Amino acid sequence: MSESQRNPRQSPAADPAVLRPVVAGKRILVGVTGGIAAYKTATIVSRLAQAGANVTVAMTDAATHFVTPLTFQSLSANHVYTSSWEHVDSKDPQHISLASGADLAVVAPCTMDCMAKLAAGFTDDVVTLILSAVDRVRTPVLLAPAMNTVMWRQPATQRNFARLAEDGFRFIGPGDGWQACRMVGEGRMSEPEDILAAIAQTLTLSSKP
Repeated sequence: MSESQRNPRQSPAADPAVLRPVVAGKRILVGVTGGIAAYKTATIVSRLAQAGANVTVAMTDAATHFVTPLTFQSLSANHVYTSSWEHVDSKDPQHISLASGADLAVVAPCTMDCMAKLAAGFTDDVVTLILSAVDRVRTPVLLAPAMNTVMWRQPATQRNFARLAEDGFRFIGPGDGWQACRMVGEGRMSEPEDILAAIAQTLTLSSKP
């Protein structure tokens, strides 16, 4: 996997005014999984919404223990999906339209567990269920890993990282630094500004003929 796949070139796109020409009118799916870094995702959703993107958030049950669905509903002004079993649209109980209608999907934070599920093809939560229906040839999926540095270095995680890259998933991070577990090392989720820049760059590249 190339360095550009793992850590796309950053840009000033974190500014909503700069983001707007790139993301305005785009349908962006944000998956949130169960890590403390989920609090950073509120900034990502807020700035995308300010820039005119149509943002839909899906959360695993674990994620709701860190940030409430109401937070993301307020920031995105859209329904937040927290269960594979809720029927917001009776014609689409598996949320296939969310996957087929998205211009880009991003999972932030993407935990060790989520990476393992995506690599193995499991769909037992709403985030992995929706992503299983995304056509990655047409719709880029960006993953922002976040986990303890020992978890990041585990052979299983590195195998899953390589497999996901081969399968067409794109990565931003992880970064290196202080972690909530009081350790310092690689595994920290990239900052919201860097993830927003990666989203902007990915959308720009995917829109070229």
